[in-house]
Amino acid sequence: MTFDVTIPVLDEEATLERQVCLLHGFLSEYFPVVGQWRIVIADNGSRDATAAIGRRLCNELPGVAFVQVPERGVGLALKTSWGQSQADIVGYMDLDLATDLPHFLEAYDAIARQGYDLVYATRLHPRAQVIGRTLKREVVSRAFNLLLRMYLGVRFSDGMCGFKFLKRSVYHQLYERGARNNGWFFSTELLVTAEWLGLKMYELPVKWTDDAASSKVRIVPLAKRYWNDIRALRQLRS
Repeated sequence: MTFDVTIPVLDEEATLERQVCLLHGFLSEYFPVVGQWRIVIADNGSRDATAAIGRRLCNELPGVAFVQVPERGVGLALKTSWGQSQADIVGYMDLDLATDLPHFLEAYDAIARQGYDLVYATRLHPRAQVIGRTLKREVVSRAFNLLLRMYLGVRFSDGMCGFKFLKRSVYHQLYERGARNNGWFFSTELLVTAEWLGLKMYELPVKWTDDAASSKVRIVPLAKRYWNDIRALRQLRS
């Protein structure tokens, strides 16, 4: 099966080339068939040299594509990338590659060979290994996921981890059911709507290394937006 790995980026000139080359080397080693995969750099409103670097990598590295999204928003970047994709599998991971790359092989196997519709990484499973995460971020993550379970009645363990893959054939269903947010909450909406639709979901405990220095997440403003987004999503189920 063919697949696209989208990396949403915003002002990442310092690390973009290094991280994309790491991912490119990994995929080239384990999926050597030409044309089986693409890395899609989805730039959502960068003001530094990110776009220029992304376009250069697209020209220099086979299997790398570049998508320009003029407005900011991780969800918007992913929807734009996936809406243009022709691959069997679409998904994304964060540029910091916090989720260990070998987990991608498990994700691909779950969809391509085991028949799952969607794979999501979890840092909250007993078998997950989380390195370098602050107590504050750990507490906030657990509180957010508890709120999801209580307010939306879902069962998945981690709605926020930036490592998810799905059959492109089910993406339209998820969008129609409510996975439309232009921001970070889109990642969570994918799981909520997939569970509501009864899709076959694979929970993947991962080794995950926090990179707090590169994180652009501001916890308090993000928490307020998430709460409003959760309430809006719940209305769709009513």
